[in-house]
Amino acid sequence: MATNNKKSQSTEKANPPVAKLRIGLLTASIWGRDTDNGTFYSVTFERRYRDSKGDWHSTQSFDKASLLTLAKLADQADTEIARLSTKEAAA
Repeated sequence: MATNNKKSQSTEKANPPVAKLRIGLLTASIWGRDTDNGTFYSVTFERRYRDSKGDWHSTQSFDKASLLTLAKLADQADTEIARLSTKEAAA
């Protein structure tokens, strides 16, 4: 699992997200992919947590208590993508 995390970190540094949104311990990263038809956006969600030793970790798994916050974060991501798309269309 650590290998995947290192790969994600190196990919993120090479191609950082175009926007990051955060509510509490949940983060939405918005990624842009330029094509001949314009920029297409995708979103990844992450939840940070501490283990019993106090070390921080990330997961893409969400428990019931996180779902409403995740929905709010998804709504904010949708709004941000609409803003980015409008900005691109005006340019």
